[in-house]
Parts: sequence; C-alpha cells; structure tokens
Amino acid sequence: MKIALVTDAWLPQMNGVVRTLTTVADELRRRGHEVEVISPDLFRSVPCPSYSEIRLALTGPREVGALLDRFCPDAIHIATEGPLGWAARRYCRRRGYRFTTAYHTQFPDYVASRTGLPASVIWPFIRRFHGPAENILVATETIREQLREHGLTQLHHWSRGVDLATFMPDYPPPDLFFELQRPIQLYVGRVAVEKNIEEFLDNGHPGSKVVVGDGPALERLRQAYPQAHFLGRRSGEALAACYAGADVFVFPSRTDTFGLVMIEALACGTPVAAYPVPGPLDVLSPGSGAMAERIEDAIAEALSFSREDCLAAGRAYSWDASTDQFCDGLALISREVQMARLQAAAA
Repeated sequence: MKIALVTDAWLPQMNGVVRTLTTVADELRRRGHEVEVISPDLFRSVPCPSYSEIRLALTGPREVGALLDRFCPDAIHIATEGPLGWAARRYCRRRGYRFTTAYHTQFPDYVASRTGLPASVIWPFIRRFHGPAENILVATETIREQLREHGLTQLHHWSRGVDLATFMPDYPPPDLFFELQRPIQLYVGRVAVEKNIEEFLDNGHPGSKVVVGDGPALERLRQAYPQAHFLGRRSGEALAACYAGADVFVFPSRTDTFGLVMIEALACGTPVAAYPVPGPLDVLSPGSGAMAERIEDAIAEALSFSREDCLAAGRAYSWDASTDQFCDGLALISREVQMARLQAAAA
C-alpha cells in the first residue's frame, strides 16, 4: 500500500509526535508499504513564533497536492493541524479524497499556555480541521471522550509503543548520577512552557532534579534553577541510561494526550509520578505510576513501587501493535478514484 503522511512536525525537531511518526513510518516500510512523508523540510519555511525549533512551511494546497498527485497514494494521513495539514486537508476536500487525521496534542491547551487565550477560543478551529476526516486517530480514552464532547465522534484507537531493544533497565547510570543526592528525580522531554517543568523543579521532595531535553525555555530555566542539572538532548542508549539510573520519572505536563516518555521510563524499570490528568490517567497503572494533585505526594508514592512491576507495565507496549492500529484506522481512497487517476495518467 502507498501511504502519504503529511506532518508539520518532523526531523530535526524531536518530540513525542516526531518519534511516533518516524517509528511507525519505519515499521510500515519494513512491512513492505511505500511511505511518502510530506514535511516542512521540502519547502521554504519560517520558525514558529516563540518556538524556533518548529518550522512552518510556506506553501499551500497546490504545491502539496502536486506532491500527492505524483505519489498517487492509496491512503492519506494528515498528522498535524499546521500549514501542511491544512493544505493537505483542502486538497483532499477539493478532490473528494477520504483522509484520516490524528489528535496528538491538546492543541487548545497548548495555545492557551503560550498566548493566554482561553482554550475555548481554539476548539472551533479543531472541530473544523478534524470534522471531515474519515477517522481521527487518538491515543487514549480520556482524549476520545474530550473530543466526543466537542462533537468529534469518528474516533479510532492508536496507542504508542516502546523500542524494547533500547529502553531496558540494563544500562549503567551516567557518571553524573553517582555524584548526586538520591533520590534522583528525572524529567525528559521538550523544555517549553506548556510542559509545566517549573512545577517539577519547584517541588519540595528531597533529592536531585535532572532535566533531559532542549527547547525554547532551556536557558531561562538553567538560570532560574541553578541547583538542577540540565543535560540537554539525549537519545538511544544514552537516554535509556538516564531513565534506568533515575529513582523516579516525573511527568509534570497537564497538556499531553499520551506521554511517550512515561512508557519509556517504565520499560527501564523506573516508576512514574504525574498529575491525574489525560495521558497519565490512561497510561499509568497502580504499582507503576502514582498520581496526585501535589507532585511531591506522587513522587513519594512512586518511590515505594517495585521496579519489576514498572518494567512489566512498560513492556506491555509495542510499536508492532501501534502500527497495526494505525493501518486499521487508515481510509483507503476509493477504487473509483484510483481508476480515474490511472486512466487520466494513461491518456
């Protein structure tokens, strides 16, 4: 099958959305599918205001449509609500092509945290974007319920996975961890305002706080919290070693729809502390994740958990199952449309 994946989030940017899309695309290719990624690196782009790592493509339906026409896909999946997503959506609507979308980020809350606008102002934009989709791929039941409340009901379950060959508890801790006061409290992810990292860094539980990742708030937080340890971006075995060497993984975000880093931490045997919000409520189970309105309370509880139980919880997720769910949710362009395209190409 030929699958077109349209996304405004792509390499070299690195976050949970990009990791999900790149991993599933690789798995699709391994299974013999042909995947065409339409991403900002194919166009002129400008940095997103207040978040320069995100590139906004300067293009429209004609240019995106030309790439889709050339590829002649069997299915079109639009991953994000950015300029490329809107361009592909318009193209599909004009051609009468079925397509799917995904709700990766709580976009109204994300915009609210960056602009001060109420999230309610953004929901009409979300309903308009996703409304015509054949299926909206969503990771958790909590987010599905939220979308249903806003009139979006064509929802399909698409969970996440862990690279179990990389994320496991067998790595020695980074050298720095031998010098730190225990317990080591770890955050991994984008260093940005919507991730609520200040509440992690302000928590009063004894021990050391370590931040892995980069983003627009990194330098500001380094200056504001000199007692914390900021290690920058890490990946692969170096990242797994940070997870495995920590005593607790802290997930302070209130705006994520899943939280891929939580299951990566669990797969390394590290318990998770979080707020009782969408994402953690769906991913964490008793004995592997603790949730409380005071993050200090969640940390204290998580430190009592068995690392073996955490490991078992993390290993329940696989990218193979995630890719199956993605394929099941795709909407094939109709046979009639495919035949018309073939006839036009042969004429």
